[in-house]
Amino acid sequence: MAKYSVPELRAIHDLPIPDLIHRAQQAHRQHHLPNEVQLCSLLSVKTGGCSEDCAYCPQSNHYDTGLQRSRTLEVAEVVAAARRAQAAGATRFCMGTAGRNPQSGEAFATLLAIVRAVRGLGMEACLTLGMLDDEQAARLAEAGLTIYNHNVNTSREFYGKIVTTHSYDDRLATLRRVSRAGIKVCSGGIIGMGESIDDRCAMLATLANLEPSPESVPINALVPIKGTPLAERPPVDPLEMVRMIATARIAMPAARVRLSAGRAALSREAQVLCFVAGANSIFFGEKLLTTGNADVDSDHELLRDAGLRPAPPGH
Repeated sequence: MAKYSVPELRAIHDLPIPDLIHRAQQAHRQHHLPNEVQLCSLLSVKTGGCSEDCAYCPQSNHYDTGLQRSRTLEVAEVVAAARRAQAAGATRFCMGTAGRNPQSGEAFATLLAIVRAVRGLGMEACLTLGMLDDEQAARLAEAGLTIYNHNVNTSREFYGKIVTTHSYDDRLATLRRVSRAGIKVCSGGIIGMGESIDDRCAMLATLANLEPSPESVPINALVPIKGTPLAERPPVDPLEMVRMIATARIAMPAARVRLSAGRAALSREAQVLCFVAGANSIFFGEKLLTTGNADVDSDHELLRDAGLRPAPPGH
């Protein structure tokens, strides 16, 4: 039985913001320490050259964005980056490779070695590699992968306007494989791509109704990239981010709700309002795969000024 319908989540989403945040805070405090924020760092292990046509993504071969393709990083390079992130306060190290799915053989063996090395530092390890088969999911679990990111991005109804090279069901199938393998799921979406409010609520309903629902839910605001089909989309109003974060918090109270891409365009006050609305995880560091982000020092200053503290490992 579904936990939430789209009309139910739309009614929550459209509450007056003081009422919406009050409900979100109640849900947040039942499941989390209210003033802790998980710090996550994100590294692109292989950049560019992707066969998929996701309309928001500069790494797609379908668009000319000027992005330089890069080789897959060596294990030692990734470990060095993880150590730097850990020294700056990150407890989860997230790594991404561009592509429809990870290649087998030596390339996949390298990814397994990277997972083991990052876990050996005492950090949580997260990968986003595209679609997985059952064997790949099982091998990642055996290597100790903490969590796998695979965003649904938007509603089933709107998805075809954003991606044509794979289906919504392809995405959901990978999430099921990851869960069956015993790996936690990180899955969220992007707002500002031209979708309706009902599309946003349908995306949250899809996630909330998964069994189990995701451990982490990134809420991203589109970062328009020149050369992609969404390059001319207008900026997302910060209050739309606040509403999405609060609705996600209410729908998935035990999840970490991550204020993700687009955060660099938000004022300090807007970011704090997102924390008040239930966000308790951020990506920090200079870059999110290929788009800019706030720097480490300014993030620590923001948390300190707001009276928030980085979550320790394991929280």
